[in-house]
Amino acid sequence: MNKLSGLQLTVQHNQELSSLSQSSQPTIALLHCYDLIDDFLDSINISFETFCQEFVGSWMFGYINALQQVGVRTVLFCISARVDCPSRFTHVPTGAMICVLPPDGTYHAYRAVRRNSLNFYGTNEAQSFKDIQDDIKVRRSLLTPIKDLAKSLGTYLSTPLGLLARELRRENCQAILCQEYEYARFDSCVLLGKLMRLPVFATFQGGDRTQSFLEAIPRQLAFHGCTGAIVATQTEIQRIKSRYGLPSRKIARIFNPVDITTWQASDRTEARAALGIPRNAKVVVWHGRVEIARKGLDILLEAWQQICNERPAQDLQLLLVGTGSDAERLRQRLETMQLKGVQWLNQFVSDRNVIQQYLSAANVYTLPSRQEGFPVAPIEAMACSLPVVAADAPGVCDILEGGEISGGIIVPKEDATALAIALGRVLDNEAWGRELGKRARSRIENCFSPETVGKQLRDVLVTESLQTKF
Repeated sequence: MNKLSGLQLTVQHNQELSSLSQSSQPTIALLHCYDLIDDFLDSINISFETFCQEFVGSWMFGYINALQQVGVRTVLFCISARVDCPSRFTHVPTGAMICVLPPDGTYHAYRAVRRNSLNFYGTNEAQSFKDIQDDIKVRRSLLTPIKDLAKSLGTYLSTPLGLLARELRRENCQAILCQEYEYARFDSCVLLGKLMRLPVFATFQGGDRTQSFLEAIPRQLAFHGCTGAIVATQTEIQRIKSRYGLPSRKIARIFNPVDITTWQASDRTEARAALGIPRNAKVVVWHGRVEIARKGLDILLEAWQQICNERPAQDLQLLLVGTGSDAERLRQRLETMQLKGVQWLNQFVSDRNVIQQYLSAANVYTLPSRQEGFPVAPIEAMACSLPVVAADAPGVCDILEGGEISGGIIVPKEDATALAIALGRVLDNEAWGRELGKRARSRIENCFSPETVGKQLRDVLVTESLQTKF
């Protein structure tokens, strides 16, 4: 039974879409990296209906929008245990098609075995998608490789290659683009691409290591057999050249796009009035998934404490927007620290107008992350003319090339004092903050617009792939 059938959307099955597959537009297949799209949606606590009707906060839909600008159609392929046959939905904000496939038949048996195994070792299936949080070191050291091996195996088994091949033909896809090359689905897609004589590409969005030893040999073969990789950061380009011997001709340096017509600042006074923030307050904002270690939220709270202690007479506000797997831990930390001026919207926000309102209300945006791929959040903030103070996580130096020239300040990771000093500099000098914000907006207009990125993607995915097709 199709458990997604309750969606009040245009749902079309295979036999109803034969005419669309004959579209004259070049068509790209885009695949997510998770075992199941259900796992991703559950981690951010949204339904598939919300994903289809409202979700835009992802590089995937940035790519889809950019490719639309240059006449390239994208079909997003998702794997879900909530369907038992290929089902099609419309992504309302972009109009793109989402083709949802059931996982391969062996996946359900695998999932049952994994669930029982993890229960035996004292954890559960939900934890298997996170870092093992066990106070006993020996048990944690045993569980972690088991979890990693299970995740690798699950992604291989979940991909329904025969069904995917049939739907790729039905949609007349000229190329396959995978989210992340350091995930098992990339290996499977390269094999499928060889069999179907389709070019296969993958992007870098943060996955910079093989999940388990099971992937080591397939990954080497996949990099050798793929058509190319789309990578925005120089450090990652050097890594895959060194580790996999990938030649420069197979690597395209392309940034993630942002819709500059949608993402722009509104009136600050009005935004603050709507959010109940005093007009003369000094405001720092952050938005994203609440994952304390990865996103450096512990560092941000420590820095905020320093900022407030050094400015006891000032009205200071820290706006946190988002939720995630560590929401409860963040709530406990905030209660323990009793910090001044913290407002936290503890929910997944799919309405970009809400996010824009928070960004427009702020003086400065911060990104204290320890680990990123090519983060979208600071790009959105820069498009709203906000200066950015960010830790030097992967991707940040590429976004803020030249630092202050591009509208931002880069500080060392895990350095709360450096973060506090840099944020304080912007908060204490409003005129300089506005100038940095203008530079940030200019940087986005010149390098991250959908038109600019769309042309680059089209040249790689369509033009070059046709020239080099097997």
